[in-house]
Amino acid sequence: MTAQPSATRRPAHGNVSSKFAGKLFGRPAERKLKATLDDGLARVEDTLLEQVQYADEVAQVTTSYLLGAGGKRLRPMLVLLSAQLGPDPDADAVLTAAAATEITHLASLYHDDVMDEATLRRGVTAAHLRWSNSTAILAGDLLFARASQMFSHLGAEAIRLQATVFERLVLGQMHETIGPSEDEDRIEHYLRVLADKTGSLIGAATEFGIMLSGAPQEYRPALAEFGEAVGVAFQIVDDVIDLSPSAETTGKRACTDLRAGVETLPVLLLERRAQEGDEEAADLLRRIRTRVSGSEPGSADPTLAREDAAGSSDPEEVDAIIAELREHAVTAQTVETAQEHVRRATGSLDVLPNGVVKTALREFAERLVTRDF
Repeated sequence: MTAQPSATRRPAHGNVSSKFAGKLFGRPAERKLKATLDDGLARVEDTLLEQVQYADEVAQVTTSYLLGAGGKRLRPMLVLLSAQLGPDPDADAVLTAAAATEITHLASLYHDDVMDEATLRRGVTAAHLRWSNSTAILAGDLLFARASQMFSHLGAEAIRLQATVFERLVLGQMHETIGPSEDEDRIEHYLRVLADKTGSLIGAATEFGIMLSGAPQEYRPALAEFGEAVGVAFQIVDDVIDLSPSAETTGKRACTDLRAGVETLPVLLLERRAQEGDEEAADLLRRIRTRVSGSEPGSADPTLAREDAAGSSDPEEVDAIIAELREHAVTAQTVETAQEHVRRATGSLDVLPNGVVKTALREFAERLVTRDF
């Protein structure tokens, strides 16, 4: 995870390393495509700076705060990449959609950090801690409004797609906050939250590229499926990276999520095994909840950390439990689940013509499951 969460699952929000991007566009045939995308992303950056401007000083400072903190611009890159399938990939509408998609993403970060009580975002203090919860929420609202203004110039279909994504972002956060119902499978609920909170906007990014470049509209469902599956896979892989013992590789402390009470897919899979009678899984699950995350075993909502049930004060004990989880079969099963979503993503590309764009999309998805374990 990029930010430090409390007791809810946080999206990865596009932390694709430059090394990863370099591998993606490393072949000779892809260099021209990379140059085209680099030029497009530079134009997107200029548009972002132009659009995130407010006469009110407080509005200006707060809304530009996370924009200035950086980011890899994954979503606008996918808008530009999918637009290469159409006859007019450099259309002003494509550029506008790419920037508006990133502004939508930025807006969601402000709201997510408030909901998840994050302390850091993109290496800086979370906006709600820099100012206040209310100020951060209002800054996010302003950015959502600005994105809506931009989409309003792109036609009714673009507006409908943005509204659908906005609804899914909110529903995903709501379902995550409330948790699964008693008769709902916790793993299915978890994957649905990932699809709504992360997959929906990434899928829409690829759709915008098709929609606004004049590409064949029959490509849209395939690219939407591709983007959503990639988004879910990205988050699942993040669950595995969270268990990495190397801070140099991942840029964060091992098991940040579990230490904060966030139960990610490896733990949910462990819980399922425990419920099926696996005593070793049940023992490890108990130790994770009582010694690592400090949640109460057997609680009605075991995904939530309990402030009055502190974890172990022995770092070596915690590290040993994390290592045990990392080596457990559920972690390999988590990687396989990510690979299943990648196969779904790459399979959806069959409808596209063979060429450098299709190859780049496929490689992008496939490299998600091999990054920084």
